[in-house]
Amino acid sequence: MKSEVSEQFHAGEPRRGPNHGEEPARPAIELPTRPFALGALAVSGIFACAVVGGSTNAVNGLVSPLYFVTVLGWHGVEDVWRAAIAQGIFEGLLFGLFFTLIFTVGTGIITSVSCTYLFACQHLLGVLGGGYVFWLLGGLAAMGLATLSPEFYRAAFFGVPKDFGPMLGYAFVGGSIWGVEFGGFVSVIVGLVVLRANWRRAVAD
Repeated sequence: MKSEVSEQFHAGEPRRGPNHGEEPARPAIELPTRPFALGALAVSGIFACAVVGGSTNAVNGLVSPLYFVTVLGWHGVEDVWRAAIAQGIFEGLLFGLFFTLIFTVGTGIITSVSCTYLFACQHLLGVLGGGYVFWLLGGLAAMGLATLSPEFYRAAFFGVPKDFGPMLGYAFVGGSIWGVEFGGFVSVIVGLVVLRANWRRAVAD
């Protein structure tokens, strides 16, 4: 990407002739617009968020099926784990529409709709990685809170088990879901900041 942007921006640099010194600079060639790259980015972002939702809930469904039975009222659901994955995919699509809209519009504004799909997708992967990090941090933070004061945690949240082990699993699932939802927004903002810095650096080079 660096060489691609640089070649287009340096196309107007002066050339040295053998007898005439420097030739007048030619007008700089503008970067082409790539609306289809942004369209592909939007589609990829939505489905990637669905993958994040499904994969995180695959873990959560193993850690504490009781969380989904209690919070979502799945008392008659036979296979809670599969249902949790489906729920994660569904919520991932919903949040993906929102997060991807912000990221795609922001990318288009920052790059004037000129970046390639690969350049944008590399930063999208960073955003998704940030979502996984916040998912884990949210779960660990909730477990820490439950460990610090089990009485407080049971009083503050609905349906928390009395036994310590199940309570920690319940806390991890609840905290991780909050983490990935709120952390996803933070990841999008940070991702756009990084994308802007890398784009300006690529253009300058």
